[in-house]
Amino acid sequence: MTDLAAAWTTLETAAQDARERRIADLFKAEPDRLDKLSVEAPQLLLDLSKQPWSRAEAQAALALARAGGIEAARDRQFAGQAVNPSEDRAALHMALRAAKGADFQAKGEPVSAEVDATREAMAAIARAVRSGEKRGATGQPFSAIVHIGIGGSDFGPRLVWEALRPLSPQIELRFAANVDPADMALALAGLDPARTLVVVVSKTFTTQETIANATVARAWLRAALGQAGDAHLLAVSAAPSAAQAFGVPADQIFGFRDWVGGRYSVWSAVGLSCVIALGPEAFEELLAGARAMDDHFRTAPLAANAPVLLALAHIFNRNGLGRPIRAVVPYAQRLRLLPNFLQQLEMESNGKQAGVDGRPVPRGTAAAVFGDAGTNVQHAFFQLMHQGTDIIPLDIIAVAQASEGEPSNQTKLLANAIAQAEALMVGKPESEVRAELTAQGMAPAAIDVLAPQKTFHGNRPSSFILLDRLTPQALGALIALYEHKTFVEGVLWEINSFDQWGVELGKTLATRILGELEGGARGVHDPSTERLVSRLKG
Repeated sequence: MTDLAAAWTTLETAAQDARERRIADLFKAEPDRLDKLSVEAPQLLLDLSKQPWSRAEAQAALALARAGGIEAARDRQFAGQAVNPSEDRAALHMALRAAKGADFQAKGEPVSAEVDATREAMAAIARAVRSGEKRGATGQPFSAIVHIGIGGSDFGPRLVWEALRPLSPQIELRFAANVDPADMALALAGLDPARTLVVVVSKTFTTQETIANATVARAWLRAALGQAGDAHLLAVSAAPSAAQAFGVPADQIFGFRDWVGGRYSVWSAVGLSCVIALGPEAFEELLAGARAMDDHFRTAPLAANAPVLLALAHIFNRNGLGRPIRAVVPYAQRLRLLPNFLQQLEMESNGKQAGVDGRPVPRGTAAAVFGDAGTNVQHAFFQLMHQGTDIIPLDIIAVAQASEGEPSNQTKLLANAIAQAEALMVGKPESEVRAELTAQGMAPAAIDVLAPQKTFHGNRPSSFILLDRLTPQALGALIALYEHKTFVEGVLWEINSFDQWGVELGKTLATRILGELEGGARGVHDPSTERLVSRLKG
């Protein structure tokens, strides 16, 4: 048995004790629990004391991290080695947010100078648009941007804009990702083509949904402005010749390299729309926050390393206790898209059944992630969280100080965030419910029926992440925290977190079926698919 296999066995065996034990009791048994299971990291506090592990079990999880070679794997990634072996690529998104003048290399090739040049070019066009120096075909300043992308080219920029838009209401930013024609129609509705920039983001500039939407946007611009409307197009792509052939002016094409994975790409030129809409200074602060978390992940001991500990807490629930679902609830309306972002980051990165050696993995990998903003969801799925038959671990993200709005509402919001974490853990025992109902004068037979329904068994774990304010730096640190956490999990599961072959099959079949729906030769399908194609062809 390898050291890693032995460490997994130790962890999974130790976790069995957690099934029979109440989390709340651990605070009595471990007086230093709160201090030992809380970490101050850049821009945030991470409290893992309401997780189901004892201090000894947390130590077993740290032993797993050491046996899995987390520190060596992290160093290989930062060194620009090919940590994406199936595609022989580095995964070097940290280089995109490094300080200017850094010396990152991707598989031995220096990349930092190119990154710095791209950031300067992005800042220059952003300043020109925002100042009115760069204007549209009719001489009017730009007042709106339509960002067209999908997947990683959409989720990250959309999250950043939603979270930080109060910083800069000067320019309106809209997004279109879905090939559903309604999405593009809504993105363009009410906008003036003469005052609108369209940013098309596609690594290959062949992504079906993105190019379909970009074609609609280009036609919209040309209908109002003629061929001069092409000057309103900007592109972000690793295939600049394809973008230029589409009609994007050569000096309005911004590139990125193949070591930038889609779900890790918001730090690159993929974030161009946000640079323009929020301003280059805000974007630089976003990068600085992520960079600070990079430094923390790279240098902090494992026992005080926020991404490592958050990953281990999730692994303890996923593998030690067999909990395949996790909820993420930001108690911040501006972070309402964080669960959507994490669905791609975690489930596309680690939703794998084969290891890096090609063999089936021996245990569960990525948990299914869902969530939305609190307090809204307290009136939706929190019923299931508190009294459902499955225990669903929860990440709560809260912001201590509001940047806008009524301060008293922020206090109410924080009270709810803290109360939900406490309620999930401590619950409300049936004995207490029965005592209350008896005091109300309810008959014993009625109590027997109602008391179990009003009982909260509790013992449901949560992690609590507290930001001081929702600034660009704090958002950058929060996103980077989850990026590194996802990497740690992939290393311990011995899978490749940086490829996504599961995305390809459906896309290939969709291209085939599209040809059939458009009048091409019919293929061979299963009976259900055949009937659907036939019905749609009429």
